[in-house]
Amino acid sequence: MKIQLMQIVDDTTVDGPGWRTSVYCAGCRHACPGCHNPETWPFSAGEAVDVDAILARIADNAGNNVTFSGGDPMYQPEAFTELARRICEELHRTVWCYTGFRFEDVLADEKMSRMLPYLEVLVDGPFVESEKSLDLMFRGSRNQRLVDVQQSLKAGRVVEFEWNPYPEF
Repeated sequence: MKIQLMQIVDDTTVDGPGWRTSVYCAGCRHACPGCHNPETWPFSAGEAVDVDAILARIADNAGNNVTFSGGDPMYQPEAFTELARRICEELHRTVWCYTGFRFEDVLADEKMSRMLPYLEVLVDGPFVESEKSLDLMFRGSRNQRLVDVQQSLKAGRVVEFEWNPYPEF
């Protein structure tokens, strides 16, 4: 199984808490005005890379959790679900995923929803330039949510991820 891949960024701290390996895919139909990755919109951009090769690259970054971004990984749901499953089951790491779809739309879609059991956080919703803020953690505009996927699935409603960069000891 292959993913249309733009790039993999090792040891980043901007796509979720802690050190992460970010997997940027090609393909997005949302075409959000002001998007910071418009070069990822074409589905033919980048190169087709086998899930095994991507997993090996992630495994080389010991301890890094993983973020899927793009483009929009939800346009390649089968391959990203397979990658997410293997990251969780074989590497025992967490996965965040950025998408222009809302959580409710992902949940209602047969193919996209198969990824949800393997995600810690879904950063959902299109980027809206008029709601852009540099004060937000791990998202670009105020309409986007950090969805705690596992708690949301248990509760049957969206539960937002609570992250405190200054934990109390």
